[in-house]
Amino acid sequence: MNPKRKQRLIIVLFIVFGVGAAVGLTMFALSQNINLFYSPTDIAKGDAPQDTRIRAGGMVVEGSVVRDQESLRVQFDLTDYESTMTVHYTGILPDLFREGQGIVAQGKLDENNHLQATEVLAKHDENYMPPEVAEALEKAGKMPQPAAEVYNK
Repeated sequence: MNPKRKQRLIIVLFIVFGVGAAVGLTMFALSQNINLFYSPTDIAKGDAPQDTRIRAGGMVVEGSVVRDQESLRVQFDLTDYESTMTVHYTGILPDLFREGQGIVAQGKLDENNHLQATEVLAKHDENYMPPEVAEALEKAGKMPQPAAEVYNK
């Protein structure tokens, strides 16, 4: 092989390996930032990973909100009407957070399958329900009627 072809081959190989390394690093970074949605039933079945950031959603169980009087710590139960799970959150809850309403919480599961939430998102009006929560409730056959009409439009 003449020296000019050998030099071109080396350059092409460096470019191919460089692009491959860049794609691999990008895929790794994206996989670290992904957070999947799980319903309380999925979490109860053990489908959700431990110590990985996830999103869980459902309806806040009536009478389940317990606020710590000394701090901003809040504990409440979340249900998709098939299973119920406990969420622990430290911080200020959204103004629209209340019992009987749909929410999505983001955080990590602990060893007791309780979600240690870092963020709680509440719906923004009485007709809206996050699509993931609506799907989970629809699967369970417990979709509230007004939300079902808006979700199915």
